[in-house]
Amino acid sequence: MMILWFLLAGTFAGVCAGLFGVGGGMIIVPALVWMFTAYGYSPDIIAHLAVGTSLATIMVTSISSLTAHHKRGGVRWEVWKNMAIGLVVGSLLGAAVADQMNGLMLQALIGVAALLVAFKMLFLSNKENLGRPLPSAPVQIGAGSGIGMASAIFGIGGGSLTVPFLTWAGLPMRQAVGTSAACGLPIALAGAAGFAWFGQDMVGLPSGAIGFVHVTGFICISIASFITAKLGAKWAHQLPAATLKKGFGALLVIAGSQLLWSGLTGMGVI
Repeated sequence: MMILWFLLAGTFAGVCAGLFGVGGGMIIVPALVWMFTAYGYSPDIIAHLAVGTSLATIMVTSISSLTAHHKRGGVRWEVWKNMAIGLVVGSLLGAAVADQMNGLMLQALIGVAALLVAFKMLFLSNKENLGRPLPSAPVQIGAGSGIGMASAIFGIGGGSLTVPFLTWAGLPMRQAVGTSAACGLPIALAGAAGFAWFGQDMVGLPSGAIGFVHVTGFICISIASFITAKLGAKWAHQLPAATLKKGFGALLVIAGSQLLWSGLTGMGVI
């Protein structure tokens, strides 16, 4: 039954990754938190295991999504090369920071992040600045570092942060989404490696886990998301994305609120 839930989460996450360039992490992390809680995993490891596993799956999802966007000319590789440097460094630092956090506190922070992303998708739009000169390479690297750190902590591909930066930097929306999908790869590679490393000595991990990466979850979610990310990228060029984003934002409100509430109640804050 757990495998079925992994496959369902991966299917939905893959569509979202291709459609919105968000990497699917905002779907995968809450889903894994709920699953691991239902199966009686220790609260000390649930959030970390969900984030590490999510980052591992985003490696596969981002490859599928960026390939589809690249075929449509949607990836600005010269921008990606600069940002990738910062993304790797920031993701490793983010994994180190998350490793020091209490599991319930991390869960609550993930809930806050989901609510912030939901607010942005529901009420704010990314304004294109066409014709604006690209920021310098150091600025792109610096932006990548901040995006990578936040993305690794929350287990996401960084699209909710990368797309606004890239549209501000002058990229058309479709190129911003496509380049954001490509940026998910260095985030996921470095972040997953960091969580696997820092979690290797943690007590209470399920059998077969590599640090904070659930191997069975990684395999099942990756298979489903790899297939459906291509479908999402195709739909991004055909469907009214603005309307779909509203529905996705509403879903994130529900998921973020539940994670925040359970994290705070678990810590005895409320």
